[in-house]
Amino acid sequence: MTDTPIPATRPANPRFSSGPCAKNPTFSLDKLADAPLGRSHRAAIGKAKLKAAIDQTREILGIPDDYRIGIVPASDTGAVEMALWSLLGARGVEMLVWESFGAGWATDVTKQLKLDAVVKKADYGQLPDLASVDFDNDVVFTWNGTTSGVRVPNGDWIADDRAGLTICDATSAAFAQDLPWDKLDVTTFSWQKVLGGEAAHGMLILSPRAVERLESYTPPWPLPKSFRLTKGGKLIEGIFRGETINTPSMLAVEDYLVALDWARSVGGLKGLIARADANAQVIFDFCDSRDWIANLAEDPATRSNTSVCLKFTDARIKDGAAFAKAVAKRLEAEGVAHDIGAYRDAPAGLRIWCGGTVETADVAALMPWLDWAFNAEIAAQ
Repeated sequence: MTDTPIPATRPANPRFSSGPCAKNPTFSLDKLADAPLGRSHRAAIGKAKLKAAIDQTREILGIPDDYRIGIVPASDTGAVEMALWSLLGARGVEMLVWESFGAGWATDVTKQLKLDAVVKKADYGQLPDLASVDFDNDVVFTWNGTTSGVRVPNGDWIADDRAGLTICDATSAAFAQDLPWDKLDVTTFSWQKVLGGEAAHGMLILSPRAVERLESYTPPWPLPKSFRLTKGGKLIEGIFRGETINTPSMLAVEDYLVALDWARSVGGLKGLIARADANAQVIFDFCDSRDWIANLAEDPATRSNTSVCLKFTDARIKDGAAFAKAVAKRLEAEGVAHDIGAYRDAPAGLRIWCGGTVETADVAALMPWLDWAFNAEIAAQ
């Protein structure tokens, strides 16, 4: 066994999953009592709740007044797919890939839509060459690679005078990172990430340029009902007033409103970013003081402050995948960290969620347990 003693302190909340993510620290089920259960989402109360979710999202994220915000089915995946199927094909396409979800969007565009897209791919831990992107094309990318822990450092690489659209999957970045809205034409995220909301609902945010494309271009392939954003060549404005395409869960809507209320209580976007930064810094400092673990992101400027991905670097490790799974299993068994194994398509390691709903004290309490579990598995080999 290991000489490292079992730590005396445990995280008060061991939920470090990267999605669905931890509820906010003040959450309780009784806060959902105002949910209009058993009522139509088309009734006045349902419409008011859905519109409030849109309006408060705009307020906290600082989304420009002329951008449309819609609540759409099938989580972030549904929102991204709606954008890809509705907007692409009008001009060339570039897909930027550095983790599994970006790879999935590239597969959809090249294999399902059968577009001759340029796919620029980087290994886990790296970014593609952003300086080489041709913005005469439509460009599809993730802002924060949830499964690699690598994010774009800023939006400076995106051309202001672009002819194409930028389509950004921002699901693990929204509410934790500063998104430059003037650089983004389509942005998507889901409720169950940074705010710890309930799953199944996505957000689709469209710039005026994206709306212009929708109203001037008809893709050559059929669109299922759940993807249709226009009718008679005009945007279906109701979608962006809370008149959803399909039936939403009013319980989940209430939960999102509660999460938005909590976000305001901690200082809005600035407060949420600061919380995520503080959480991630605890792990960065831990890795800097150990020679057996490192951040998967090779450039510190690209390190995620939400989905922090780690790799084991000790030469004594005989089977990296088995070792990482054993460490995660040991921590799970002790009840100190749930669901922190690396994503199935990612390199072996750990992934610790550090979004704003996580308390910094819990991240700090977890770190000695990483020491303990690592040494225990080294001894058990």
